[in-house]
This record gives sequence, structure tokens and C-alpha cells, in this order.
Amino acid sequence: QDKEKLEIRKLNDPPSAETVRDMIKYARNVIEEFRRAKHYKYILCLTLTPLGVELLEICELSLDKMGAVFEDSNVYMLHMMYQAMGVCLYVQDWEGALRYGQKIIRPYSKHYPSYSLNVASMWLKLGRLYMALENRTAGVKALERAIAIMEVAHGKDHPYISEIKK
Repeated sequence: QDKEKLEIRKLNDPPSAETVRDMIKYARNVIEEFRRAKHYKYILCLTLTPLGVELLEICELSLDKMGAVFEDSNVYMLHMMYQAMGVCLYVQDWEGALRYGQKIIRPYSKHYPSYSLNVASMWLKLGRLYMALENRTAGVKALERAIAIMEVAHGKDHPYISEIKK
């Protein structure tokens, strides 16, 4: 699945191999920079707003730059979208988190095995976000998808599944 995971945007004038290599190098560097920035900011215990704005800005600028070459299903794009979703959750921007989660779920479902807990976890997050935003129908549907995966991975009697059902 490497080709799908490293999918390049389909353009009239495809990027050169060098451009793709440079973008992969950029993506790896920005992911590492983001990790360092996040760790440093958490240690300093800054207030939510400056931390969230700064980290979300790193994500969005990186997504814009990488999006010129990579498809949204590219693992580097997905990693940065996941980070952006996490920042949105951190600053309680439920709509922003939901937008990122909706972009992430389809490629996750394609890249991961059918009963992956990574996919279940994303459906669970989406379900909770839909519920928080008072979209009960979508929330129940997302939670049911999470439960279906978790029942296979954990077993139907797992306490976590009972908790989600409640």
C-alpha cells in the first residue's frame, strides 16, 4: 500500500521526483518541528489560546504547502491533519476538529485493516464530536461503526464497549 500511502496529487504538470523528495523531507522536518514545539509549549504550560493558535498555524501552513504535491490520503498529510484535529480538540474547537476528522476517516479506513483500533478510535472521536455538536443521527452512526470494529478487536463483552453503548 506504499503507493496509496504516499499518493501524489494528480496535476496536469506532475511534480518532478526531486520536488516530491524535497516535499517528503519538508514533511518529515515539519512533523519533527511540530512535535518539539508541542512538547516545549506543554512543558511551559502556556494558556490555551496562544498555544492552540500557534500549533494550529503550523499545521495549516504545512498542510497548504504539502497539499500542493500530496493528496489528502498521503500519510504525511494525514499525520498533520491528525495533529491539527488534536489541537482543535485541545482548544475546544469542536467544529474544526470535526472537519479534520471527516477528512481523515476515509483514508484511515483504506490504509488500516478492517478491524483496526486506529479506525475505531477515529469513529469514536467523530461520534463524540457529532454528539457534542447536537447531530445525534451522525453521532450514533459513527459510534455504531466504532463499536462494530471494537467488538471484533476486543470482544462483545468488553467494558469499554458497554460504556460507549450507554
